[in-house]
Amino acid sequence: MTSTDTTNTDTTDPNTPGATTNTSATSAPADEFAGYDDLPTAATHGRIDGPRAPRFDGDVSAMPDRACWALQNLLTRRHVSGDRNPQLWAWVTEYQDLLRSRLSELDLRLRLVDELQVAFVEQAGYESRWGRKILKRETIQTYDAILALHLAKFLRSSREETAIITREEIHEMFAGVTNTIDRDLALFDKRIERAIDKLEELDFLRRHRDDPDTFTVSPVITAVMTASVITDLQHQFEQFIGAGDTGDDLAVDADSVGAEGSSAPTGQSDSTDEYSTGEYSDDEGDQW
Repeated sequence: MTSTDTTNTDTTDPNTPGATTNTSATSAPADEFAGYDDLPTAATHGRIDGPRAPRFDGDVSAMPDRACWALQNLLTRRHVSGDRNPQLWAWVTEYQDLLRSRLSELDLRLRLVDELQVAFVEQAGYESRWGRKILKRETIQTYDAILALHLAKFLRSSREETAIITREEIHEMFAGVTNTIDRDLALFDKRIERAIDKLEELDFLRRHRDDPDTFTVSPVITAVMTASVITDLQHQFEQFIGAGDTGDDLAVDADSVGAEGSSAPTGQSDSTDEYSTGEYSDDEGDQW
């Protein structure tokens, strides 16, 4: 008896109206997953999440809660740091496009330094009779600016992963000042100590708990003090030294220095790590 080949060899033209094509020979195995197109995609910057419950009565926000909280912290902190606030940093980076849009409506810019995990807000500058500045620059003293300059240069030249400096080494940074300007050593030391306190407040210096005379220089300072700011401060510091002034008259350029992330929302207190107006009542300061 001659065997009969039962393999389906339908050759019907698939373009013929009403014709059918047998695809059973090429169909995927029954155990192969066919739902790849339905899998969720990776999150993208500024994504719009699904429906959200209002946070309070009258809440009409179009942004996800986490984006709102990131925006609030950007407006009430000097900066958001990944090492100090990893959750906030993650929200800022995730929703950065949305945040930039909202901040632009207030004439503010979002600055992200990814390699240092630092984010901060700065005031945009342009001419308009209707525009209003949302952020208010802090006031810093001459010695604060000098110390910030030295610490930024110290951190940039350090080869260690963590830059450690002692109180004695900080005082030595002012050796060039005391020899030509400040003859009153007691007042001179007091000014340096106040500068140390101010830079701790700005989170440029972090005091060690087990040794109050040892500090870690925060990488935040290199994010805030750009090369142009350092160059400008260096130039003015040299002029300050050459003039032989009293130590409180360094005219820091508010536009070039204050815009680099040290601005403060008007009217905020400094009870935790929020902005303060930074004004001193005992002597005149410089705008940061």
